[in-house]
Amino acid sequence: MRLVITADTHVPKRAHDLPAPLWEAIDAADVVIHAGDWVAEPLLDAIEARARRLVGVYGNNDGPGLRARLPEVARVELDGLRLAVVHETGARTGREQRCAARFPDRDLLVFGHSHIPWDTVAPGGLRLLNPGSPTDRRRQPYATFLTAEVAGGRLDRVRLHRLPPRRP
Repeated sequence: MRLVITADTHVPKRAHDLPAPLWEAIDAADVVIHAGDWVAEPLLDAIEARARRLVGVYGNNDGPGLRARLPEVARVELDGLRLAVVHETGARTGREQRCAARFPDRDLLVFGHSHIPWDTVAPGGLRLLNPGSPTDRRRQPYATFLTAEVAGGRLDRVRLHRLPPRRP
């Protein structure tokens, strides 16, 4: 099962659209995971139209329309992998311990908010992934998203994709 993991897309505030490499990955994926801060409903509509399956949550920049359509926390099982998605996890200090306590029955937690790629494992084995942002790199050297594969309850081939700089 092929995953695309993204967050903090901020369309149309930070970009008019998603970068082409991310759209190509969405088209090829079995599941698209979006950890919030869509900003506007047309992007949700566009991803829903192209994705085979979407698991998404709302973020702090998402208004009433998106909040009505998306949960704050999503919990799903993908081929035996127990996944949770949330936008915010709080300060980086102590993140693994807080998240392990909050999601004790999950194998993987995908989160966003910081725009900073993150890949760690908490005590007890919970893996935490943040894909960064494909449209607003902030202080990061690249805009990014993640791909991964799931088989038999295991997450494999996690890859951070660096996107080329946007043209003005």
